[in-house]
Amino acid sequence: MRPPRARTFNTAGPCGPQHHYMLPPTQRLPQARELIEMDRYFVLHAPRQTGKTTALRTLATELAAEGDTAALMFSCERAKSAGDDVDWAESLLLNSLREAAARSGWPEELLPPDPWPQVTPGSRFGSALSEWCRRCPRRVVLFLDEIDALQGNSMVSILSQLRDGHNARHEGHPFPSSVVLCGLRDLRDYKVASGGEPGRSNPASPFNIITDSLRLGDFTADEIAELYDQHTQATGQEFTKDALDRVFELTQGQPWLVNALAFEITFKMKVTGTITAGQAEDAKERLIRARAIHLDALVARLHEPRVKRVIEPIVAGTATSMDSAIDDDISYVHDLGLIRGTMDLEIANPIYREVLLRVLGDRTARLVKTDPHSFVLPDGRFDLPRLLQEFVVFWREHGEVLIQQEGYHEAACQIILMAFLHRLVNGGGYLDREYAAGTKRLDVLVRWPYTGPDGERLMQREAMELKVWRPSAEDPMPEGLAQLDRYLDRLTLTTGVLVIFDRRPEAPPWKERGGFEQATTPSGRQVTVLRV
Repeated sequence: MRPPRARTFNTAGPCGPQHHYMLPPTQRLPQARELIEMDRYFVLHAPRQTGKTTALRTLATELAAEGDTAALMFSCERAKSAGDDVDWAESLLLNSLREAAARSGWPEELLPPDPWPQVTPGSRFGSALSEWCRRCPRRVVLFLDEIDALQGNSMVSILSQLRDGHNARHEGHPFPSSVVLCGLRDLRDYKVASGGEPGRSNPASPFNIITDSLRLGDFTADEIAELYDQHTQATGQEFTKDALDRVFELTQGQPWLVNALAFEITFKMKVTGTITAGQAEDAKERLIRARAIHLDALVARLHEPRVKRVIEPIVAGTATSMDSAIDDDISYVHDLGLIRGTMDLEIANPIYREVLLRVLGDRTARLVKTDPHSFVLPDGRFDLPRLLQEFVVFWREHGEVLIQQEGYHEAACQIILMAFLHRLVNGGGYLDREYAAGTKRLDVLVRWPYTGPDGERLMQREAMELKVWRPSAEDPMPEGLAQLDRYLDRLTLTTGVLVIFDRRPEAPPWKERGGFEQATTPSGRQVTVLRV
């Protein structure tokens, strides 16, 4: 008999308690059980790889085991290929439903009818569910996973059939007691996909039967500790408190990132002994360099017009558009998991922040030919003043062309400098970035580890504030000095650098840009100002 396989941190597909460390899935969705008991139809949404499918599969299994409910989860993903072909979409959905029921191990009397009722396309899905519920001795609860795979007319037709069946239940017509639509998007984006006008009630819409829209949240710091403790209990390998804090800081609890960092440390890096914050940092860097599928899927969204309209002002630090469509664009980007909330717009976590700027800056990074080791001083410290001088040379040579080529035009200056810094710093140090819509700045912290004269490990820290002088605006230097002051206060540093990019038509010629000057902040700090 084979010994049980050791559990691991899962980074691909649904979790299983025999194979993976995992939190109790249904505890993350207490409201779902309550709504099902009330015979409600509702939406569950969350970004990809946050545990939706695992939670629904577990809930369906628990309900079915209680003996009075035929609870079934099936995926709508195959129906994506049907596009607007309603008949084909119905066939694919009903095949997926039947296969899921066959895998359930239910007795014959609970299974869907075979064959399905032969009716007109456009009513086959609803008729099939009705006939199943008529024959089944238990109440039927359905979980439609990947509902947003449905497209156009197919989406409208399936949801309309669900609405008609839901409403007919009150006249004694057999139909599922509760239906859960599970996907990436929130309710308003289903309205968009189905042709409804965002933000307006439509009496004929399939959505007027939906009572709630639940969002599966990220892990809390305590939940990360609980998850990682399962590894400790199984193997004896502990995570320090600093490591747990750093994982939460880097991921903000995003479930895939939390598992991926731990998998990188425990399996790929094969760390032995107690796991430290430094190893969590190394794992983060490895994940980003490897551009894991999860991160690549997010990156692929960056040039969608709806996504760009939200992300570009976040990177640029400018205000978002005020037109009528922006609220739905923000909700969409939030549903993708790229931003933390829908009010104060900022990227969801530091790892996404770094990935986003690295990807947008790829074109710039390829032009940086300077050897990173040339910026390391004899004592092991990083030579930031020399790096900034090199950037001036780079900016004079390439800046104008790169700005014109940059798809995120409003954020071009920030993207270009970040790419230059990343190319030269990340060989031996770290870049921490902070940016958000409306702040009119981007904060950068360079962290460079080195060995002191007595052999002790030290960390050099250098802070920069990035500002853009836009057309028709006043010189941002006074505001920038005050903002840099506050940033240095938070970091407990005595000096820093303010970089001002001049985007005005009357700015000096490109070959003349790159002047350094010393300035005094409102609190009396002496700082360097670079104008380019």
